[in-house]
Amino acid sequence: MKIRDVMTPNPRTVSPNDTIQTAARVMQTEDTGAVPVVTDGRVLAVVTDRDIAVRVVAQGGSASGPVSDVATRGVICATPDMSTREAADLMAEHQVRRLPVVEADRLVGIVSIGDLAVKEGKDSRIGDTLQSISEGVKETI
Repeated sequence: MKIRDVMTPNPRTVSPNDTIQTAARVMQTEDTGAVPVVTDGRVLAVVTDRDIAVRVVAQGGSASGPVSDVATRGVICATPDMSTREAADLMAEHQVRRLPVVEADRLVGIVSIGDLAVKEGKDSRIGDTLQSISEGVKETI
């Protein structure tokens, strides 16, 4: 199965200059824990609920600062034609739960560990990979 079959197309995004509060509101309205930070359709970073909790709330910071101050750079991305197995392996290797999906350097979707679990949960190799991601991420929290 391909990523294009399981991804969420055209996810909501924020720009680097949007406020942290704006990103948090997007997360709330879209019921997601991550929002791509995009300029001209290109993914520059991803801001997660954990980024906000650890880099703002825990530090007593302000949500009025730019999202670029807290977003995670060096984003690992998937492509629409990548197999779900490849995406699961990429998530495991980099210990991430979500991958922006890009085509010709433009954001076209986002895929989460949950998307893979729902669509590919019967494949024991993918299930094992997803479990290792969850365990690895828990250790970093």
